[in-house]
Amino acid sequence: MTVALMWEARAVSGRGEELLAWAGEQVRGLPADPAPVRREAFRAPQDRVLVITWWDAPYDADLPELPEPDGGLVTRAVHRWRFESVATG
Repeated sequence: MTVALMWEARAVSGRGEELLAWAGEQVRGLPADPAPVRREAFRAPQDRVLVITWWDAPYDADLPELPEPDGGLVTRAVHRWRFESVATG
């Protein structure tokens, strides 16, 4: 089964690049067990930063997630979602 974790934060005005760099560093530090299939970080409009990670693991597995950013990087609490793949067709 593929599990996707999504982490979303909105940067304080003018600090979007700094938040994206922080998120990229955190993504590189995620453990390799269970082996990640893919890890991606994006900067969206309005200084939003999205990090999406995929694992081949059971939905209820204890998977690592990014911590809260330090300092005044975000305007509100980080949002997190967990998704599982579903059959289509």
